[in-house]
Amino acid sequence: MTTYLLAGGGTAGHVNPLLAVADALRAREPEASVLVLGTREGLEARLVPLRGYELLFIDKVPFPRRPDRAALAFPRRFARAVRAVRRDIRERGVDVVVGFGGYAAAPAYVAARREHVPFVVHEANAKPGLANVLGARRAAAVGVAFEGTPLRRAEVVGMPLRREIVDLDRSARRAEGAAAFGLDPARPTLLVFGGSLGAQRLNEAFGGAWRDVLDAGWQLVHVTGERSDLADPGATGYALRRYVDRMDLAFAAADAIVSRSGAATVSEISALGIPAVYVPYAVGNGEQALNAASAVRAGAARLIADGEFTPDRVRSEVVPLLADAAALQAMTDAASLVGTRHGAENVVALIDRALGR
Repeated sequence: MTTYLLAGGGTAGHVNPLLAVADALRAREPEASVLVLGTREGLEARLVPLRGYELLFIDKVPFPRRPDRAALAFPRRFARAVRAVRRDIRERGVDVVVGFGGYAAAPAYVAARREHVPFVVHEANAKPGLANVLGARRAAAVGVAFEGTPLRRAEVVGMPLRREIVDLDRSARRAEGAAAFGLDPARPTLLVFGGSLGAQRLNEAFGGAWRDVLDAGWQLVHVTGERSDLADPGATGYALRRYVDRMDLAFAAADAIVSRSGAATVSEISALGIPAVYVPYAVGNGEQALNAASAVRAGAARLIADGEFTPDRVRSEVVPLLADAAALQAMTDAASLVGTRHGAENVVALIDRALGR
């Protein structure tokens, strides 16, 4: 029986791919032991047990960013974390470690190397995190979601996706998706969303240009985020929602999308072959623009800078695109070049290779 240790967490961007790979391993080898290494503070502390996996805890040890007391304490705390993972590897008979970034990954990579256990790295973002940059140097295999991700020996394997996305038949579920939002399945629909908390820039732009979308003959599903106070005009064909817990139905109803470009969002939209306009979140180190870059290069998506996304830009660029059936079809066709629904299976193949299978 094989024992797998999957390390990562903190945010949904790390936890969801980890769980997708865990599910793929469990489906293939029901008798295998699939363990998860994470922190008590991260999202994994709630989601991993809910999915039925055993969670081994590790202390959160952030890499120091400036010379202070935390930096002085880092070597001792990190060494303690590595010792704890080495003990888990020995006591649980771990055969291979798979890291997805986050606070748990770096100690897991070091522990695996010292215990002479192979480890695999998966990076979800086009701009890799420090843990995966360091881990990739000694990994048995390195998989990335996006072409051009600067990791040593990286192979593009795609993003391990949620089963509800992998198994989604958009055509078969279109009527159900439209009904969920009170829309007509025979009319084209634009889906706008900015993540669970919404995106003020997108809300302001479509708050001022929603009528132009409807006048172009399209319907609009606008997911504003729970913190938004954008008023719902109650117009026929305009479904404003604060939060949607069935994004699979929203995707089934959508013929085009305007959204932020988080790694999972871009991967899911590309895998489903939906034309997209991405408005990358401007805060940070430009990760979201990089995530969208391969889809834009392939012709599957367009990109508009956050600071330029206004109601006028919706009217001048998004609405004309909605009226261009040929352009939308070309974007749909191009998505097949960058999107895949087999990310989890591709990561499992890297794991098999690391195990010498």
